[in-house]
Amino acid sequence: MNPRTLTPSISLLLAFEASARHQSYTRAAEELLLTQSAISRQVQALEDLLAVKLFLRTGRRIELTDAGKIYMREISYAISLIQNATLQAIIYRSGGGNFNLAVLPTFSAHWLMPKLHLFYATNPNVIIHMHSKIGSFDLEASGIDAVIGVSNKELPNLISHHLLDEELVLVISPILLKQHPIHSAVDLDGLLLLRVASQPNIWAKWLKACHVNLRNSYLGPTFELTSHLIQAITTGIGVGLVPRCLVEDEIQNGKLIIPFSFPYYSGRSYYFAYPVHKAHLPAIVTFRNWLLTLDHVNTKEN
Repeated sequence: MNPRTLTPSISLLLAFEASARHQSYTRAAEELLLTQSAISRQVQALEDLLAVKLFLRTGRRIELTDAGKIYMREISYAISLIQNATLQAIIYRSGGGNFNLAVLPTFSAHWLMPKLHLFYATNPNVIIHMHSKIGSFDLEASGIDAVIGVSNKELPNLISHHLLDEELVLVISPILLKQHPIHSAVDLDGLLLLRVASQPNIWAKWLKACHVNLRNSYLGPTFELTSHLIQAITTGIGVGLVPRCLVEDEIQNGKLIIPFSFPYYSGRSYYFAYPVHKAHLPAIVTFRNWLLTLDHVNTKEN
């Protein structure tokens, strides 16, 4: 098949798309600043090229054929992609654009989102499309441009920027604390110890660091999302070890309490990372530079 048949000119496609959307050559011509006869000729040329009837014509009325409806659905989407790509090229020089960012859902809700209005206040021309992701995944296959994740080392095969270390704090609800006062790790005896699935052994590590061996405590339910763990602790189901950066608001408003101070770092850190070939995308550069100005953020690169 002639490649030209599979790649009609953009002028023919725009004439068809506008005509199909308006169901009128006249209105399509007004939109594209052409004459009605020019639109009609371009649609006819497209039909001749494809050897497929795209419109049924009844007097001055036009109506999509079944083939035309299928073609319209695909072409309208393709044109929107081309327009978006062109827009990105135009605003590239201004440091604008958009990108797809994968973020751990709880980190996004409790750490990033409360700060994001500050970013948009000075960078309205950068649009971040947020995606919630847990665990490892293929960035390219997922259509993701950059990621904020947590790991005990820099993310492999990516340029990684260290955001903050994961400090875990023991938190409990005020109601449960009143019923079961806690002054040290020994006082956790008899309580349900809640945890997230990604760190199943965290209590054993923490208790070892505290030099404590509990006899009557019980490992409680595990949660896939840290946000669910936080909610469970808040309702008084049990106690939990939670990244401090994710419960700052709950601690300040009194929904959660740190019963005693015991600095403990899990060995994991939060990173902003992206593939090497996307290191110079203006939107990613702008967002990276803003991230690294935030408090408690340090830079490390592969």
